[in-house]
Amino acid sequence: MPTEVLFQIHLVLGYVAWLLCFGAYGLPWLGSMDRVATQRAIATLHSFRFFGLVFLLPGVVSPDLPAGFAVFAAYGDFATGVLAMLALLAVRVPQLFWPFVVAFNLVGTVDLIVDYYHAIQVGLPARAGELGATYAIPIIYVPLLMITHIAAFYFMVRPRQNPN
Repeated sequence: MPTEVLFQIHLVLGYVAWLLCFGAYGLPWLGSMDRVATQRAIATLHSFRFFGLVFLLPGVVSPDLPAGFAVFAAYGDFATGVLAMLALLAVRVPQLFWPFVVAFNLVGTVDLIVDYYHAIQVGLPARAGELGATYAIPIIYVPLLMITHIAAFYFMVRPRQNPN
């Protein structure tokens, strides 16, 4: 089976598996919390996006991994992770917390969308082996990140629930 097909199958099944898991466990759990706790849980997950800098680490990815993909992906993840950490640090100051929540979700979502665009532009699915040890990031981690960004926006705009 060609590399491109394997990569696409992995990516689609990564989304399917996370959607099933998130629908069964994540969404009910996050929905049971107050607005701040929900966003705090999502920010905690995204605070680990500093790990995206690994796309720049020689020996972990192939030197042939296109810089047009690797550089933007690395720094977009890093920026998102820092903004998520700032949101967590500001949790007790709503005037800071909410702008950081919006910022890390906007930056993170744009980062992932642009990463998909760059990946297609450079033919990354056919060159997926160049991801080396980071292959698991777009297959396992990115689907969860995108799903939780969507959930974060949903919980931001959802009308407040009256506690009974």
